[in-house]
Amino acid sequence: MDQLFNTVKDSIQEMVGSGVKLIPAILIALVIIFLTRYATKFFRQIVSKIASRTIRSRSLQLLLIKTSDVGIWVIGIVLSCVIAFPGLRLGDVIATLGLSSVAIGFAFQDIFKNFLAGILLLVQEPFQINDQVIIGDYEGTVEQIDIRTTRIRTYQGEQVLIPNATVFTSAVQVRTAFAYRRTDLGVGVDYNTSLRQASQLLKETISQVEGVLGNPEIEIDLVSFGDSSIDFIVRYWTKPQQKMVRQVQTRAIVAIKEAFDQADINIPYPIRTLYFYNQDQYNDYMPTPNSDGRSEDALRL
Repeated sequence: MDQLFNTVKDSIQEMVGSGVKLIPAILIALVIIFLTRYATKFFRQIVSKIASRTIRSRSLQLLLIKTSDVGIWVIGIVLSCVIAFPGLRLGDVIATLGLSSVAIGFAFQDIFKNFLAGILLLVQEPFQINDQVIIGDYEGTVEQIDIRTTRIRTYQGEQVLIPNATVFTSAVQVRTAFAYRRTDLGVGVDYNTSLRQASQLLKETISQVEGVLGNPEIEIDLVSFGDSSIDFIVRYWTKPQQKMVRQVQTRAIVAIKEAFDQADINIPYPIRTLYFYNQDQYNDYMPTPNSDGRSEDALRL
């Protein structure tokens, strides 16, 4: 019994002695963690200044800043672990991180796929912040390109988060990629209208609408003979923002209607002719009776 007690006592003393020896190393490790926080802020300012001067994309600047923060924290934590636990070698830590990264990679492959797609989107810049885009079934303004998702604000004021991998592999229509955008507006006139007069009037009217650009040129095309009208397509250019396109189109429709009214040009609507007849008198399936009540077929017999 005394031997067991002495063994336990010696083990406790050894553990306490080892813990006392580790106290300086643990304190140094805590100091390193504390200094890592300030080092992160210091390097963040440096990276931010360099990124703002060399990189145009704000999203890419934020990505670089976040990457530098994560890198400094990883270095600080690894150094503190090596100092706090002297038996832990740096090579073992790196090997453990390597094996862990493989396991994490299999578990979170979708996250890493979106992460890499986000980096490629930020580097290639197929679109920028505040661009208006159509991606799949979603249309709106790009508000943020994060590491995992692209955030879009729809015209109805809804927020849509699309995975970067989906954005990278999908067809993206950038509506504000250029300085101007074309609108095709259909107009019909009746068959009694002088087409040359109508075409000239359309061009003069559209050119005076606020928001319509003079360059590129306005085009008035005749496209078809409709059921009740001869159809024009008015092609004009505006600034590319969706709000501007809608407002100019409204003003253009109002202006065309007023100009046609003043010129006594009709904008026809579809006309349908309906015929009504007595079903009892006109029957396609029963023979028509004669005056004496017998059918014509019976008279022939």
